[in-house]
Amino acid sequence: MTTSMEPVLAIDGPGGAGKGTVSRLIAERLGWHLLDSGALYRLTAHAAGKHGVALDDEQALARLAETLDVAFLAENGKARVILEGEDVSRVIRTEEVGERASQVAVLQAVRNALLARQRDFQKAPGLVADGRDMGTVVFPHAALKIFLTASAQERARRRYLQLQESGSNASLSSLLNEIQARDARDIQRAVAPLKAADDAVELDTTELPIPDVVDRIQRLLAELGFKPSV
Repeated sequence: MTTSMEPVLAIDGPGGAGKGTVSRLIAERLGWHLLDSGALYRLTAHAAGKHGVALDDEQALARLAETLDVAFLAENGKARVILEGEDVSRVIRTEEVGERASQVAVLQAVRNALLARQRDFQKAPGLVADGRDMGTVVFPHAALKIFLTASAQERARRRYLQLQESGSNASLSSLLNEIQARDARDIQRAVAPLKAADDAVELDTTELPIPDVVDRIQRLLAELGFKPSV
C-alpha cells in the first residue's frame, strides 16, 4: 500500500456512468493529476493483440502489463494515450477492446502487475483516480470516494450516441447486451469485483447532468478543504 500522503479522489463505477468525463473535469479544476485506470487494462488487451499474446495466458499478459511503453498526454482539454510511440486514444475505446479488457481485468497476475503502476500516479498536488476498484483496492485511504452509476439502458444510449458521433455503426440493443454482460462479469469476478466502497458517496447519473455531478463532488471536496487551483 502506498505511503504517500498526497490526496486522492477515487471515482469508481461501471462503464458509461460518466466517470471519465467527471474525473477529467474535476482534475482540471483542482489542478490534480489524472489516472484513467481502465485505459491501462485496455492498453494491455490491445498490446496483447499486437504482440500475439493469448487472453488466457495470464503470466504472459502480466509480463506485458509490467513493461507497457505508455504515456498519457493532456492536450487542449483532451487526453491522448500513446502506446509504443503510437497514438491509440481512439482504438482502445472501441467496444472490441473494451470487451477484451474486461476479460484481462479478471486475471490476478495482471492486476498485481498494474497495481504498483497505478499507485505511482499519486503525486503532489493530488490525484483523481478513475476506475472500478480505485476506492476499494488501489487507494483504500482516498480522501474522498465516489461511486457513479446509471441504468444500463442509459449507459447503452450514451455509448450509442458516442459511436454515432465518431462515425461508427452500432446497434443499441447489442450495446445494451454487452454492457449487461460486462456488468455481470465485473460484479461477479473473484478478483476486485465492481462495488462501492463502504465509505463511498453514491451518485446516480441516469438523470443527473454531468455539470451537476461535478459541482456536487466539488462541494464535497471543498468540505474536506480541497479547493480549485484557479
